[in-house]
Amino acid sequence: MYFCENKSIMNHTHTQEEAQRQAKPVAPKVKELIARTQSIILATVDAEGTPNSSYAPFVEIDNKFYILVSFMAKHTKNLSEGRKTSMMFIEDESATKQIYARERLTIEATTTQIERDSEIWNQVVGLLKETHGKVVDVISEMKDFILIALNPVKGAYVNGFGSAYFVDENLEIMQHRNDQNHQSK
Repeated sequence: MYFCENKSIMNHTHTQEEAQRQAKPVAPKVKELIARTQSIILATVDAEGTPNSSYAPFVEIDNKFYILVSFMAKHTKNLSEGRKTSMMFIEDESATKQIYARERLTIEATTTQIERDSEIWNQVVGLLKETHGKVVDVISEMKDFILIALNPVKGAYVNGFGSAYFVDENLEIMQHRNDQNHQSK
């Protein structure tokens, strides 16, 4: 089945190709997806190119995403050394109508380590506490925790079959990317 705007468009009378032709993009809601999300799924690589996936709670300020992470986690070393990073925001499985078409935003990003006790450190840690609770008071004082800014470069936003978009560094939709439908056997 194909779902667009919460409607099933594939049934026993439609072929896969007909369903794809009828699929209309759902209006992009990039900012709304981010607002509904409390943590970022992270993909990083180490010096040998070995991938690592993880997550971290975040706050967003001016299209930058800030995470407070510990060097006890493998991803922190990868992030602090400025290696390739990707982050994902994804619709909760329990809220999706179609598991194959979960709303998601994937962003390639550069990283910047924020100096401890700087003005931006204090601003972000305050917002992290406001957003995620008093535990931030405790972990922000631990010396193995550092603050990382994830700076978007480009990405992709998908919110249904036939509804995929390229996203720029400002998280603005650049263009619909459905220039070629899925191919059947």
